[in-house]
Amino acid sequence: MISSALNKKIAVFIDGMAGTTGLSLRQRIEEEAFRPFFTLLTLPEELRKDENARREMMQQADITVLCLPDQAVRQAVSLAQKTKTRILDASSVHRVDEGWIYGFPELEKGQAEKIAHAERVSNPGCYATGAIAILRPLMRAGILPESYPISLQGISGYSGGGRGMISAWEKEDSPSFELYALMQTHKHLPEITKYASLFRTPLFVPAVGKFERGMVVLCPLDLGLLPKKYRVEEIREILTSYYADCSQSERGAIRILSGKETLEEKRLSPEKMAGRDDLILRVQGEEGGRLVITAHFDNLGKGAAGAALSNLLLMRKYHF
Repeated sequence: MISSALNKKIAVFIDGMAGTTGLSLRQRIEEEAFRPFFTLLTLPEELRKDENARREMMQQADITVLCLPDQAVRQAVSLAQKTKTRILDASSVHRVDEGWIYGFPELEKGQAEKIAHAERVSNPGCYATGAIAILRPLMRAGILPESYPISLQGISGYSGGGRGMISAWEKEDSPSFELYALMQTHKHLPEITKYASLFRTPLFVPAVGKFERGMVVLCPLDLGLLPKKYRVEEIREILTSYYADCSQSERGAIRILSGKETLEEKRLSPEKMAGRDDLILRVQGEEGGRLVITAHFDNLGKGAAGAALSNLLLMRKYHF
C-alpha cells in the first residue's frame, strides 16, 4: 500500500486559496520538491465562491484543504458530505472535535499513523503548536501538579492574522507591538487545554509584532513551586526524551537545544525562524529557581502551511 502511494500523485483542492494560509500552502505544493506528489486542482477567480463549482472540485479531489473563516468551514464540510474527498481543515472549528484527528504528528507515538489514515484531520493553531510542544511532555511526566498556575505568552508576526491584519500592519502608522485577547478568550485555548493534557485552562497573553513571519511561545516555570525538586537539565531531558523519535525527521522536526547551545544565546528573535518548518525548544534559567521554556518557529511554517503540507504528505502515504 505504501509503495504504491509513493509512486502516485494525489489530487488536492485548496478551498480558500486566496487567504494567507491557502496561498502559502499552494506555493509550497508547487515547489519542485513536492510536484511529484500532488496535482493541484484550481478554480477560476470568478468561481471560487460558487457552491456547485466548489463541490465539483471536492468530488475530484483526493484531499480537500479548508483554508477558510470558521463559518465558511462549516458550510464547506456540508458541501463535501456527499463526496469521497478527505478533509484537512486549517481553521479552528474542528480541533477539539472527537470525529477529527488532531494534525500534530509529534503529539504522541502513533499520532502520525492516525493522521495518515484519517478521513478528517484538523491542522493545529500556531500558538497551540508551541504551547502543546512545551507542556504536553511535562504533564505526561507528572512534573506539573493540578494546582500549578500555568501561564503562557507569545508573539507572532502579523502574517498570522490574515490579509486584513497584513494590510493594517504594513501601514507606516501601525504599532510596533500589540497585546490582544486580554479577556482570555483566545480561540486556541480549548486545543491547548485538551492536547497539552492540562487540568485547567492556562492564562494566555498573545501579542503581534511589526514583522511578517516568526513566532515565540514561552512558558515561565518556578521550580520552587513544584512538589519535587528538578534541575534545569532534568526538564530539558524530559523534553528531549519525549521528542526523540521525531528530532531527526526531515519535516516538521522538534529539536531541543542543549544546555551549551542555550548558554551561547543572549537574545531570541522570532523572525529568525521565518521560512522554516521545524520548531526549536529552549530551556533556560537558574538552578532550583525560575526558568523559561520557549518554542521558536515560523507562524506560517510549523504554525500553519508547513504543518498542513506535512499532514498532506502523511495522508498521501496511505491514500491508495
